[in-house]
Amino acid sequence: MDVTQWLLESDPSIRWQVMHDLQDEPAEAVATERSRVATEGWGARLLTLQDADGYWGGDEYGRDRKSVTWTLHSLRRLGVDPTDPRVRSAVSRVRENVLWRDWGDLPYFHGEVEECVNGGIIALAAYFGELGAGSDRMIGLLLDQQLDDGGWNCEPIEESRRSSFDSTLCVLEGFLSYEQALGHAPEAVTDARRRGEEYLLERSLFRRRSTGELVLARYADFAFPPYWFYDVLRALDYFRSIGARPDPRIADAIDLLTSQRTDDSRWLAGTPHGGDVFFALDAPAGEPSPWNTLRALRVLRWYEGADGRAG
Repeated sequence: MDVTQWLLESDPSIRWQVMHDLQDEPAEAVATERSRVATEGWGARLLTLQDADGYWGGDEYGRDRKSVTWTLHSLRRLGVDPTDPRVRSAVSRVRENVLWRDWGDLPYFHGEVEECVNGGIIALAAYFGELGAGSDRMIGLLLDQQLDDGGWNCEPIEESRRSSFDSTLCVLEGFLSYEQALGHAPEAVTDARRRGEEYLLERSLFRRRSTGELVLARYADFAFPPYWFYDVLRALDYFRSIGARPDPRIADAIDLLTSQRTDDSRWLAGTPHGGDVFFALDAPAGEPSPWNTLRALRVLRWYEGADGRAG
């Protein structure tokens, strides 16, 4: 089958990323398609579900996925245009009204204290144009919270001094988004990000450093949206987004990714992470997944690109 055509028959959020990441379509055509995310399909539906007080689902974070944090992350992953007036209005309502009620009523874009949460909030602030005093506060906390092995862990330091793949990738995504939004960053941020990347690369993105075994089975189960959960495809897509040549230490992760390609050159949906959702953004588990197929194809295009493989 024509996999690209199949992807183009999906939601605008899929289509514009296919045009940009796989087809190298002209910028104007990509922008036109991207503009539809706020007015059609999944992105438009999520925007209309915001309450007048700026909240989604009445919660700033929440175990369920009906909350401010997870809705904004979904909109970011859909690639909604952050300059669209509808998006700006929604983000303004968040900025003006949403508070971390369990953390002294800190404004939303000032974050709280956990590494994985704050890494994600920095990524959101960078994407939606809300960097400022709040992100500076979170950056300072995260620099202090980096562990000796190079990563981060939301578990209290008295419970664990070893980093978590989940927390580390959340922080890395935040730091990289921060650097890319500013066009530059304090040297301390870049150094911390590279140390965190080394933590993952030293483990081939999914192996125990001590034994070489797969750390957790769910790292090989690709679900979209990923929320705070780590998996190999999410990690590979992160390294692709840096824009550098592939590090040779990701070769085993690439092999794991290609091993899951079906006979018709698509990837299947993983097991959804728990929690109530407004509506599904991907196919049911075990069925062909537009999101996994798109992300896998752009990772492989980067890895096998014109510049050749690293090393």
